[in-house]
Order: sequence, then C-alpha cells, then structure tokens
Amino acid sequence: MAILIPALTTCLKKMTLGEKRFARRLESHLEDDYLCWFDIPVGKKRRYPDFIILHPDRGLLFLEVKDWKLSSISDLTSTQVTLHTDKGLERKANPLELVRQCTYTVLNKLKYDLQLINHEGKYKGSLVFPYGYGVVLTNITRKQLDDAIPLDAQDTVLQPHLVICKDEMTESVDIEVFQSQLWGMFNYTFPNKLTLPQIDRIRWHLYPEIRIQSSDQVLLFDEDDFEFEHENFSGNMPDIIKIMDIQQEQLARSLGEGHRVIHGVAGSGKTLILGYRCLHLAALLHKPILVLCFNITLASKLRSFIRDKEIEHKVQVYHFHDWCGQQLRTYHIKLVDGDNAVWERQVDSVIAGVDNGDIPRAQYGAVLIDEGHDFEADWLKLITQMVDPDTNSLLLLYDDAQSIYKHKNGLNFLLSSVGIQAQGRTTILKLNYRNTQDILKFSYQFAQTYFEQADHDDIPVIKPEAAGISGDKPIVRQFSDAESEVHFLVRCINKWLADGQLLQNIAILYPSSYMGKKAFDALKKAGIDCIWLAKSDYKKKYDPKKNQLAILPIHSSKGLEFDTVVIIDSNHR
Repeated sequence: MAILIPALTTCLKKMTLGEKRFARRLESHLEDDYLCWFDIPVGKKRRYPDFIILHPDRGLLFLEVKDWKLSSISDLTSTQVTLHTDKGLERKANPLELVRQCTYTVLNKLKYDLQLINHEGKYKGSLVFPYGYGVVLTNITRKQLDDAIPLDAQDTVLQPHLVICKDEMTESVDIEVFQSQLWGMFNYTFPNKLTLPQIDRIRWHLYPEIRIQSSDQVLLFDEDDFEFEHENFSGNMPDIIKIMDIQQEQLARSLGEGHRVIHGVAGSGKTLILGYRCLHLAALLHKPILVLCFNITLASKLRSFIRDKEIEHKVQVYHFHDWCGQQLRTYHIKLVDGDNAVWERQVDSVIAGVDNGDIPRAQYGAVLIDEGHDFEADWLKLITQMVDPDTNSLLLLYDDAQSIYKHKNGLNFLLSSVGIQAQGRTTILKLNYRNTQDILKFSYQFAQTYFEQADHDDIPVIKPEAAGISGDKPIVRQFSDAESEVHFLVRCINKWLADGQLLQNIAILYPSSYMGKKAFDALKKAGIDCIWLAKSDYKKKYDPKKNQLAILPIHSSKGLEFDTVVIIDSNHR
C-alpha cells in the first residue's frame, strides 16, 4: 500500500469526493515504495498540485484532480476552460496546462542540484530521474470524453495519455492497468533507480519545511521555509542534507485535530515535530499558542526558534514554572502560604486560581507540551484546562527514559485521568537519529538496567533503536584528580577549535557544580569563550546561535543537540 502524506484519515475533510476516491485508489493499487503527497504547496508561489507521486524506479509525477462533470464544461482550449457555475460562466486555467507549469517550476529548481543531474552521456545536464504530469477527471468517463471531444482535438487540449477518467480509477480496475496509465504519462524511462540520498534530496527541495539545519541546533528550518521559498542555489548545494524521515514527515503533517500524544525515544525528532506543529498552527489559529517544557534551557532554545520564525506574537514558550509565575502576575494572584518551596506553591496557587475562577480557562488555541515525562499529574490536569474547547488542540510529547526528576519511571498515571483524551491517537517513535550506532550502544550499557526494571504494562518503556548511522566510538579517559581532568579538557577543546569546530557546537556536561565551576574557570583562563548555565537567569538567556561553548548540568542538556559532547566528573555519585 502506498504511503500517503498526510495520512488519508486526516485529510478526508478537505478532499473532494473525487480526490477521496483517487487517494484510496493510490493507496490500494500502488506498492509501499510509492510516496504520495496530497495538497501540499511547492514553490515560492505556493502552488498546490493535488498529488505528487515519487517512486525510485518511475520518478516524479504531478497530478491535478478535477471533479467536473461533462455538462459543466462550456468551452475548452489549450490554456483555459470555461465552466457553468452557480455564478454564471467562469474561466479557469486548463488543468493540464496548470499542472504542466507547476511541474516545470519544480523541475527547474531541482536542476540546480548537481547530485540530481546527469554529468555525462546523452542525458548530460538532465535530471537523473523521469518525470511526468497529468489530469484526473473523476466524474467523466473515457467514452464521454471521446464522444464530446474528437481525438485529434484532444491532442491540443487534453492529450489522452495524460488523462485518467472516472471508469479508469474504480475499485475493480486492474492494478497493472492502473499503474500503466500513471506511468504512460512519462515520455521516457531510465534504467537506474533513484538512491535513498537522491530521494531525500528531492524531498528536501520540494518541502523545505522538513529540513533539519545540521549546523545550528535551533534553526530546525531554513529562514524562509514556511513561506515555501525555493532558493536559487546555482549549483552551490550542500553535499550532505538532513531532513525528517518519512515517518516523521507523515506524523507531523497528519496530527490532525484533538488531543495527540507522541511517545518517542531521545533523539527521535519529537521537538522537531513540535516546531513544525507550531508553524502549522500559527498559520491557522487566532488565539495564542502555548508551548511548555520543563527544562529552562530547552525553553530558551524553542523561544529562539519561534523568534527567528517571527511568530512570537502567536506562539508563547515557557518552562512550566515560569508560566505559572506569569499567570500569578497577570491575574494578581497571591502566593499561597506554606512551608513548601516557592516553585511548588506557585503551582498550587495557579491551580487554586483556576478552580476559584480567578484565572480563566481556555486561554489558548493550542497547547504543546514537550518533556511531558517530567510533568506531574496535577500539572497536566491544570494545563489541559487552558485549551480552547472550540479548537481542542493539544500535543503531548514524552520519553519515559528521560524521567530524571523525582526518580520516577515515566508517566505513572493514566493520561485520561488528567484530561488528555488521546486513546487511539498515540504514536510511538523508536528510532534515534541524533546519535550514531556506536554512541547509542555505549550509552545503552549504562541504561540497560533501567529499561529492564522500569517496564510495566500500562505505559511500556520504549527502547531506542539506532537509525543506522555509524561514527567514531566514544572515548573514555580516567584521571587521578580533577585538575588533570580539566587540563585534558582544555587541550581537547583547543584541538577541536584548531580543526575548525565552532564553540556553539561543543557542550560540557557535569553532574556536580564543583566540577562545572572548575571547567568554567579553566576555559576562561585559556581564553575560550564559554557560558556556564548553572543558574536560571543564565539558562533563560542561553542563545544557541551565539558562538559560545556551553557548560551545563546534565539535567539541563535534555532536548539539546551538539556535535561534540564532553561529560566530566562521570564517576560522581
């Protein structure tokens, strides 16, 4: 069965009857190595071909679907069609000409990528894959079309081999016949298959919003990606690109309405999907969107991304306790008395304020929660009340293996008990894309006992699986004292800088403030620009785009990514 993006169940509402029938036929009559996108804009003019189909053998196909009946067509030329409508006669572009223009707009951009063109032979300078375009007429049979338009006239307005008619896309149509009609829209074939890297490069060009910026952990997408700009690279393309994989893209585009839960291992792209979701919702909703996480440093990273996308007027990012403080200040709520820590009493005060009606519910058009594994049940029960019931949009992302606060083993309560109605709408992401096989295998040796002991029936612990990338093995060095360890650390960083690494791509993690301070002092003395993220004020000011080395507690590193990571004082208990 072909992979449809977004998933068919999530886009049925915006499909015409004909589009639904054709989408179901693509799913049932194409194999699972076919990728089919529905109604997703490509090119800087935001053109929407109804379907784009990509296959390693066949190439790239663009299709326009029309539900017109023969009686509604008044006149048809090579460039336009005149239709009978409730408003009278209306002129529209000939759908074949429309999809042709869209096709060549995209192809002209793809030709700038040197890895997607032939460099020798008779096809030198041409794309390495076949391509085609066509029209699907869901309410006109082939006989009706032939009776209405003579074949010689069809060659100038709707070439027969570029059209699929109503009776050629029925449920009973032969699979081979259906596929033959699709690929009859191509003028030629190539003997070579597209490689997986080439398929990813095509996706990278078609849909910039799925790009992952590898050199900067905050810029999940390029600067103008949500406007769907396609840059003129003039051959100056990066050799290595990073994009969402198919599962991540399908999930991000298919989240749909209501409450959704993503249960994923570390490095599986949960925060990436959250970023995409923010951009998508910001274009749809009028009420503000709330993004919450537990980690102060991660909140700074997300806030930087939102600011770069210029949607901070629509999307508000807080770590949970900062949001509680903001609610108390906004609605002039006094802190409840007690012996508990201030941050605990802040939460209690907000809960009481909502219960008493002093703090309004339904403040946000959507709520997105990262690091859900570190949220208490009472916190989530509070947050779910902040979602406007008219939109009812909530996304919870969590990884039970990262539940490092209060030593709890993930979510130890039912999500339905806190108002999250996501039964049957939970997605599991098992692949870790952040780490190499070598790093994942090494780290799993430490976490194996946790996975074996923490698994339980109601919320199973998900063990990470490597995405297949290999790399250098982790290096372990033992020292006789802290001074020797820090001295070696400085030497390593100086070497990496000499090799061309950027400071912002290096992080030093520590379990104890004592060693964090020693590392900070040693790096400062060596003239290495660094920031010590030990206190909340510094964590809030953290800017991942600034070329500074980050020194931070292990707990504060969750959700962040760096090219090079050093863990010091690893024997600390």
